[in-house]
Amino acid sequence: MKKVIPFLALAALLAAFTSGCTGPEQKFSRGVDNVYDVVRLGEMQRSIEQNVVLDSDNGYVFGTYHGFHRSLERAGLGVYEIITAPFPPYHPILTKHFSPNPVYPDSYQPKRYSDSIFDTDSAVGFSGGDIAPFIPGSRFNVFDN
Repeated sequence: MKKVIPFLALAALLAAFTSGCTGPEQKFSRGVDNVYDVVRLGEMQRSIEQNVVLDSDNGYVFGTYHGFHRSLERAGLGVYEIITAPFPPYHPILTKHFSPNPVYPDSYQPKRYSDSIFDTDSAVGFSGGDIAPFIPGSRFNVFDN
């Protein structure tokens, strides 16, 4: 057993150094985005919206259940991608079931932050953008352009 541990460590180090940077970084960041979906509730918001439009009788109940289930699935996928980030393959998995990018309801797509970095005229008081896009369900923005 003592001879196997250095070999495994060397193999993991070799895999990390020969794979390049962009693959593991993209896989890790995709995993973090997917884990954050439980907090952001993008899958739940999208599922509720689609189910209410298609089935107004049970849309909220089924949309909430289905969306929460998809959020948990996406979080599990994110944990898997974070753990396996140093090892190939680096392409998104389960793309038939999940989008590789975070999902939002069809009625809302996030925009840029309202911040002095992006809005150089904020001292005059004419800036705009999303106010709190990191808060789930926040759709308040200034000067919607």
